[in-house]
Amino acid sequence: MIEAKRPKIIPIFFTAERLFYNRRKTMKKLIQGSIILTLLLILIAGAHASAPQWKVDPAHSGIYFSIDHIYSKTQGFFEEYEGDIRFDPNNLKQSSFAFKVKVKSIDTNNSKRDGHLQSDDFFSAKKYPEMRFDSTSIMHVKGNEYVVDGTISIKDVQKKIKLPFTFFGTKTHPFNPKQDVAGFETRMTLDRLEYNVGGGKFYKMGVVGKDVDVLITVEAVKDK
Repeated sequence: MIEAKRPKIIPIFFTAERLFYNRRKTMKKLIQGSIILTLLLILIAGAHASAPQWKVDPAHSGIYFSIDHIYSKTQGFFEEYEGDIRFDPNNLKQSSFAFKVKVKSIDTNNSKRDGHLQSDDFFSAKKYPEMRFDSTSIMHVKGNEYVVDGTISIKDVQKKIKLPFTFFGTKTHPFNPKQDVAGFETRMTLDRLEYNVGGGKFYKMGVVGKDVDVLITVEAVKDK
């Protein structure tokens, strides 16, 4: 007579413990996966976060220049310009500068001279009404010193240049606690003949120099 095999009995407490262990292991993996996914999303979002946009305060900003005239210095500025500033010292990859300057707004405190500068002898303002600068990258040097790489466009000439600039920092605007204010400044010297601003006739005569010293100083604001 063949004895029937008795079914293997697994204690209920053992089965429940194994199920609990498997469930806890699965939950642990899900939590770990969620944490990794969250960190990746934060990193991706941070990498693509745009730098804040600053609005140029024209009453406290300016584009100034100085050039030799025989034995003196002729100084002036451009009254009309637009600036698109997106800057965060902790996010330089997404920071940028773009400026447009209206040539007809040149002001040297002498209307006759301003008209001559707008003529084909110099800027050809009717044919080339704007000068531009568009940044491509920004690098921190040390302290509050930076360098911006970009393209400057004057008349029919485009050149890649490096502009050192100072970032003075930010603070709450003294007159408007709902706004922050930031300060920037750059100085450069441009050879006007390299940009076809004049053909060299007045330079050879010893009347007008070729090197133009430029100062751009900017106060910019943004809402908090």
